[in-house]
Amino acid sequence: MSESEHRGKNTDTAAHKAQLDPNQSVRGRVGGKLPVGTSVAQGTGHATQPQPTQPNNQSRPHHHGHALASILGPAFVAAVAYVDPGNVAANITSGARYGYLLVWVLVLANLMSVLIQYQSAKLGIVTGKSLPQILGERMSDAGRYMFFMQAEVIAIATDLAEVIGGAIALRLLFGLPLFWGGCVIGAVSTVLLWFQGGRTHRVFEKIVIAMLLVITFGFIAGLFVDPPNGGDVLAGLIPRFRGADSVLMASSILGATVMPHAIYLHSTLVNDHYAPGEEKPDTRQLLRGSKIDVVWALALAGTVNLALLVLAANSLYGMKGTDTIEGAQHAIEMALGPAIGTIFSIGLLASSLSSTSVGTYAGSEIMRGLLHIHAPMWACRVVTLVPALVVLWFSANPTYALVIGQVVLSIGIPFAIIPLMRYTRDRELMGEYRDGLFKHVVFLLVAVLIIALNVVLVYLTMTGQN
Repeated sequence: MSESEHRGKNTDTAAHKAQLDPNQSVRGRVGGKLPVGTSVAQGTGHATQPQPTQPNNQSRPHHHGHALASILGPAFVAAVAYVDPGNVAANITSGARYGYLLVWVLVLANLMSVLIQYQSAKLGIVTGKSLPQILGERMSDAGRYMFFMQAEVIAIATDLAEVIGGAIALRLLFGLPLFWGGCVIGAVSTVLLWFQGGRTHRVFEKIVIAMLLVITFGFIAGLFVDPPNGGDVLAGLIPRFRGADSVLMASSILGATVMPHAIYLHSTLVNDHYAPGEEKPDTRQLLRGSKIDVVWALALAGTVNLALLVLAANSLYGMKGTDTIEGAQHAIEMALGPAIGTIFSIGLLASSLSSTSVGTYAGSEIMRGLLHIHAPMWACRVVTLVPALVVLWFSANPTYALVIGQVVLSIGIPFAIIPLMRYTRDRELMGEYRDGLFKHVVFLLVAVLIIALNVVLVYLTMTGQN
């Protein structure tokens, strides 16, 4: 074979590297295997038979993973956790009680969530593993079980908010008793989880995104009927508190916005997004697409949260009874009309169904990663559903239990973000994609701010100042 012919064969081989080695990833490069983009011919030293070039008028195979649109989706599923009924309770209570005072807390929490969720996605893309998996590999047996116990408490607190919110929505819409409404929410969310994973996972994503759009419309409709004053909203961006109770409320907003289970789950979603055997884009494409995915999804979720707080501050401020979701819905009906009240209830129902499904999904991944137990999804659903049903049966004020649940979530945030901060800076895990010094310092400041707020929260709670 002449030298020119040999060069031609190697050139053709490089052009068809995606077909020859579709499963190559950055993990292979970091682990000492072939770098991404290295063809089989280059890696072995043997020439590979060239593939015939397809004519222009012949349809080429569709490589689904290489389009930006196909990368989008995981962050929108994670974003549902940011607009769950816990957010409704925390934001409406805050707006009705303090007006625009805590707008800055909500905006700051949303900005922090963009960084945190992208870091989780980045860890999953680069390593091909979830945060719970990496924790399970690097912790002792005792450490794994203790970490799982606190994560399970977080999962129960998450589901508490979501099931209670859905039960309240069903009572508002159809007059269904709270306990039986919770049972309906549990049953429907379990059906939705049948689509999770494998080749039907894209269907699950589409269902959740559709619900996210319903949530958005349901929760911002009132602003079009009674628009707020822009100057008042901007004044709420000035950081300040008004007594110990406003600090507790700020922590509740933080716990409802930066969700621990969403941090654990996002590192799984970016990999579950692709069915087994489906071709993926290369790591750099995935990271670029994930940035767009996270910014769009959390901008939408942040807009919904801000709309809830502003709606309450503008239309419900000072009104009695707005400390409960039912009272808030009644106040919305009185101030903005029954149509807006019904739309709000529909948004609340969609919020509950989608977020409780995502929460159960996260609980399953936490159990699998930390305990190496592949429990059926229905079993994970039962573990977190039962405590919520107990609260619905016995509690005289489920909305208050819901707000306290958000405080518990706030306490659990450091357990998720500290390991994430450590691992995304780890050269062994991340290789060339590890965090630079500037991003690491910013991430550290975010973690310190969250932990400091939680220390204040625990002090206020223990001294009875809440």
